[in-house]
Amino acid sequence: RHTQGSNPKLVEGTITEQESHTTALLQAVRAVDDTVVWVSGHRATWVRTVDGGRTWVAGAMTGPDSTLQFRDVEPVSATTAYLLAAGPGEQSRIYKTTDAGQSWRLQFINHDSAAFYDCFGFWDATHGIAVSDAAHGKMIVIRTDDGEHWSAVAEDGIPAGVPGEGSPAAGGTCLIVHGRDHAWFGTLPEPRVYHSTDRGRHWSAVRTPMVSGEAAGVATLAFRDDLHGMALGGRLLEPDNRSDSVAAVTSDGGKTWTLVSRPTFSGAVYGSATLPNVRGYIAAGPKGLDWTANDGRPWNSLSTAAYWAVDCSARGVCWAVGPGGRITRVTLGAH
Repeated sequence: RHTQGSNPKLVEGTITEQESHTTALLQAVRAVDDTVVWVSGHRATWVRTVDGGRTWVAGAMTGPDSTLQFRDVEPVSATTAYLLAAGPGEQSRIYKTTDAGQSWRLQFINHDSAAFYDCFGFWDATHGIAVSDAAHGKMIVIRTDDGEHWSAVAEDGIPAGVPGEGSPAAGGTCLIVHGRDHAWFGTLPEPRVYHSTDRGRHWSAVRTPMVSGEAAGVATLAFRDDLHGMALGGRLLEPDNRSDSVAAVTSDGGKTWTLVSRPTFSGAVYGSATLPNVRGYIAAGPKGLDWTANDGRPWNSLSTAAYWAVDCSARGVCWAVGPGGRITRVTLGAH
């Protein structure tokens, strides 16, 4: 499929469906590089390739843990990765493997019945943060500095929340990190973006001009450097909605946001990633998969299938995941 975007070169998009060996809803994907990719999802499922998608190996926790929803995954290498289980109370957990998923160690279990962890991110192998929906008036952030132990950020480092505030645990990118110290996460029902410049110890929050309301706001973020990024979301439970105000860009690290055009597919955007080879973004939602080389001017359709999450390697090989064990390899290349 060929699409002529604002990029002066003709860009070719190629989609290749993968054999994931699972039928679970897959909600997060992370590419370590062009060959190593980890995916996670419902029914306590994870999937991994170490050969660029030629073969995928699926695994799942059993017994009482088999109902966990792994809504985010953060791999370090082919053998080491973290999984975030999202859910109320003790269903929110963090696990780590160092043997390619043969065994998982429980690192964190949430004992606060009011909390619900949504997304996490890592700057390197041992430094990471995770975010929970607001409880007791503020969003909750926990950090690790050793890749083993997690502790809550002091409340005075986090601004006051708004009633019912939370981060949509949709596509594993409601919280992202970048560079050495930056982190951002998005929220609803007010479409806010929180930003930290000190690895999650202190946060500021700004309201974006995106759509607001019940189950509406910022669901996913992608930054190509410390200043330039895109926030996407919308009305998360209205798949046929085509209203605007579902995408915004920043050029100052998230201090200010400007609305841009929505992707071609209807409904909300659940996941997004940067496209390094065209200095653009790729966006995933239950109604499709789009890319842009110029901040949404224009968006180009890649697929109308349902996707929850997408990620790209540094060389621009992308992977999109969704319901029914869907994993799709996407390559975009100028030629």
